[in-house]
Amino acid sequence: MARATARHILVASEDKASELKAQIEAGADFADLAKQHSTCPSGRQGGDLGSFGPGQMVKEFDTVVFSAPVGTIQGPVKTQFGLHLLEVTSRED
Repeated sequence: MARATARHILVASEDKASELKAQIEAGADFADLAKQHSTCPSGRQGGDLGSFGPGQMVKEFDTVVFSAPVGTIQGPVKTQFGLHLLEVTSRED
């Protein structure tokens, strides 16, 4: 069964998500930005969500995590919780 590990930054606005994505792409540390800006409790761990399988996260999350290239920043991805920047850190299909 497929498994993935990922980290994310949850914010309230598309502008904030885009601003943070630009900072990461310019070399800022994902984990540091997650600690500073994420409204999800996982922000304290640098946005780390640990390991999970298909169906354990909301649909929009699953779609990205189980299809996007590992190690690239995806988003903003809109869910019922807000807007996420996602990075798949590993995946076993």
